[in-house]
Amino acid sequence: MAAAASAQRLTGVALAMLLSLAGGCSGDVSSLATQTTVTGAAGSGGAYAGAASADRSAAPFNPFAPEGASDLRLREVIAKPTLAQIHAPPPLPEFSLGRADAPVVMVKYMSLTCQYCRRFMAETFPILKKDYIDTGKVRLIIREFPIGKSSGNATIALRCAPMDKYLTLYQKFLQQQAQWVAQEVRTDAIFKVASEVGMKREQFDACMKNQSMIEALKQVKDRGRQLGIIGTPNFFIGDKLVKNVIGMPEIRAIVDPMLGAGASPGARLARTPGAG
Repeated sequence: MAAAASAQRLTGVALAMLLSLAGGCSGDVSSLATQTTVTGAAGSGGAYAGAASADRSAAPFNPFAPEGASDLRLREVIAKPTLAQIHAPPPLPEFSLGRADAPVVMVKYMSLTCQYCRRFMAETFPILKKDYIDTGKVRLIIREFPIGKSSGNATIALRCAPMDKYLTLYQKFLQQQAQWVAQEVRTDAIFKVASEVGMKREQFDACMKNQSMIEALKQVKDRGRQLGIIGTPNFFIGDKLVKNVIGMPEIRAIVDPMLGAGASPGARLARTPGAG
């Protein structure tokens, strides 16, 4: 009996490791014990300057760090981010769908290796777009939160594509996860997906060495962690942080009361220079 129980535990551990390597969804869950919560100005500024850290000597998160490198460190997390903090001017233009003054702004944090992000885009996004985005009720913003080096490299390629190809390439990376996601980075497989939207090899190779892009994406992720993001998909709906996989029932339950409240946070953001 003891041997059987031990074998079952080992099987469970092996399965969990496989899912974490291929799925890329749980991100920072293992490091929650190192996080602290702050509410003062020190950790809650509006500037998009990367996550603040009480351990100033620790290197900032880098999805392209060498094997074995750890990003476990003491982090400051804003307890209740305001809309201004959530939508502080970013280091890169953000992909968004919907009216700039939509009553509700929804931010989706994603990793390209996340199977739950793939499921959300396949099953929930079409209904969300038809019922809420296309009708002017919701503005959707997609933010990168790469988990692992494969996701990080694919995210660079995604960001090097023209913005009008962003959604198409994003969905292609999700739909074709089985062709390019692996424990080791498969650059040629990543390029094959990117080439489907017209990206040339020389452009792709230059993007992989684009240190400015890497630094900007690092700032996006660091800021997400400062706002409380711990994995993917995580969402901000208005100023409500949702750290779970959600479908249309949950979205309707959150969004519909906001629409009925008469408030228009999206309109306020649209009037704020640099917001969104």
